[in-house]
Amino acid sequence: MEIIKTIRQLRQKLDVDRLSSHSIGLVPTMGALHEGHASLVTRSVQENDVTVVSVFVNPTQFNDQKDLQTYPRNLDADCTLLERLNATYVFAPEVEEMYPEPDTRHFSYPPVDIVMEGAFRPGHFNGVCQIVSKLFAAIMPDRAYFGEKDFQQIAVIRKMVDDLKFPLQICPCPIVREQDGLALSSRNALLSAEERRLAVNISRTLFISKDYSANHTVSQTRQFVTDTINVLPSLEVQYFDIVDGKSLQSVSSWEESEDIVGCITVFCGKKPIRLIDNIRYK
Repeated sequence: MEIIKTIRQLRQKLDVDRLSSHSIGLVPTMGALHEGHASLVTRSVQENDVTVVSVFVNPTQFNDQKDLQTYPRNLDADCTLLERLNATYVFAPEVEEMYPEPDTRHFSYPPVDIVMEGAFRPGHFNGVCQIVSKLFAAIMPDRAYFGEKDFQQIAVIRKMVDDLKFPLQICPCPIVREQDGLALSSRNALLSAEERRLAVNISRTLFISKDYSANHTVSQTRQFVTDTINVLPSLEVQYFDIVDGKSLQSVSSWEESEDIVGCITVFCGKKPIRLIDNIRYK
């Protein structure tokens, strides 16, 4: 496994791989890797001759500078994990490498990028599209792997791929959870022991709501999830919506779509830590 810091060096390595007709998989990450990331890397290694894992905390997708500053970083631990998983290259550039000058491009893909995360984090998806498009252009992968915990992000990236006509396959991968059900997230490392104990109620409530939904309306299910979590100390729902899995627009009845997903964001603790999760109803 090689650790590479510049686009130029990475391209040189990948050009040699392409001469041997090697397929290339990309796993874009912001580091602080966990077993959820490991599942993406494992799949890429299985499906491609070469796997590139990018480790880069992208400043343009943070609309809260304090969140950017406190985002967990541990490149040494990340590389130890990635070597064990047989990644080929770790691409770990500095900010100046990815943004030698301000990126003024504006990406807009309504309706999928203006609801939920798009509504509560202005500019977030524009920053995501900036960095992911840079990675796609630099690496030119055959396949790119993303976790379904970031359900809306995958929908936005698909739109960007269609818009910019990148010749690659987007590969969504299932949410990986702790044994008690909490969705794995780099932000979990920021939780205290007590906050971690409370945070499991997010996934627990979503799982219960799937059974609840069988005998209740969409509106009642939304209210049930929100109320059940908000009554708990140190947990506050920022939003919970039940949406069509493709358009990401709110649904009003279970018959409205054959693909229905509940997406949630919850603030946990005094800091607070922002946690996301989702569950498929249909």
